[in-house]
Amino acid sequence: MERDELVQLLSPQGLDLLDSLPAWTSSADVVRTVADLRKQGHSPGLVAAVLSQSKLRTRARSKFGEFADRMLFTEAGLEQSTRLRVAALHAGRYARAGLRHVADLGCGIGGDALAFAAIDLEVTAAEADEVTAAVAAFNLTPFPRVRVLHARAEDVSLAGIDGAWLDPARRTTAGGTTTRLADAAEYSPSLDFAFGLGERMPVGVKLGPGTDRGVVPAGTEAQWVSVDGDVVELAVWTGALARSGVGRAALVIRGDAAHELVAPADSEDAPVGPLGDYLYEPDGAVIRARLIGDLARSNGAWMLSDGIAYFTGDRLVESPFARAFRVLERLPADERHLRQALHARGVGTLEIKKRGVDVDPAALRTRLKLKGDDAATIVLTREEGRHVALLVERL
Repeated sequence: MERDELVQLLSPQGLDLLDSLPAWTSSADVVRTVADLRKQGHSPGLVAAVLSQSKLRTRARSKFGEFADRMLFTEAGLEQSTRLRVAALHAGRYARAGLRHVADLGCGIGGDALAFAAIDLEVTAAEADEVTAAVAAFNLTPFPRVRVLHARAEDVSLAGIDGAWLDPARRTTAGGTTTRLADAAEYSPSLDFAFGLGERMPVGVKLGPGTDRGVVPAGTEAQWVSVDGDVVELAVWTGALARSGVGRAALVIRGDAAHELVAPADSEDAPVGPLGDYLYEPDGAVIRARLIGDLARSNGAWMLSDGIAYFTGDRLVESPFARAFRVLERLPADERHLRQALHARGVGTLEIKKRGVDVDPAALRTRLKLKGDDAATIVLTREEGRHVALLVERL
């Protein structure tokens, strides 16, 4: 969003027009909507701004629920923003640690600051990008104990502040296109600044879930978070915000329930053994935290093969940390005989899961030339190092 666009949007006319629009849908007739708004006398710039915001508000409901309908967004800010359910858990950690005044350094559109303020923490939020800072100020207007600064994280005075939250910018927007930064050295503020601050005060740092584990400082708590099956972040906690004896954590949120697996460090994989009656696929947060071995052992199970994130066992164990499959039968691993086996079983709809094999499921599905009325799930992986194809039932 450009500065001039935001100025128009923040005018009384702009906000009234935005709030008057119906919820955006993929089937909306954009051309007709633009024409209707132009006939009403609205400028082309204002029409473009409100329609862009209407679309972003619809996308934002998956993160912010009904709050999205009263917020403003930037494209990059929405993509990087924390889901409200997760932000609320962050805020709770600060409150439990006794921290009453939090600096949100690199606050983006203000999602985390909103969660801090909602439990009556005092917040100093800072954002280096002028437009994004203005958007955050708008979103945080209902909270009197929040102040928003247009400033670099490195320039904010931390006098009187108990702890900090940093969500370094990992995306850049140019020409209307948002690009993810692949090199952590390009983050803003830098990780050196973030973790250096963590040596002086309690700090939480949000990173992408695929961040190189080598950047996580020793002695901190690294917590991977998944929401409804998607791994959404890695949070690194220091000082009073890090729990004693916890070096690795996998927080799994499904619906309104949250479950957590913790350990002092990466766990060793469980021993490898032959395929059992059930196959388990760990949640992505468990895989990222490298706690598969602990989870397998706690379920009386074993690894299917070295380096493969599946474990197996002979009894069904329900767990929020892994998806279970009943193994129905082994199928031929080579493609020609696999196709014949699926044809013989009348499989016309096929879900293909894979780990440890070099295959494109979409391309393989096409080559299998499936015909039939039945649906099935197969797992292509390795058992004790050997390639296998398993017909399974999702439980």
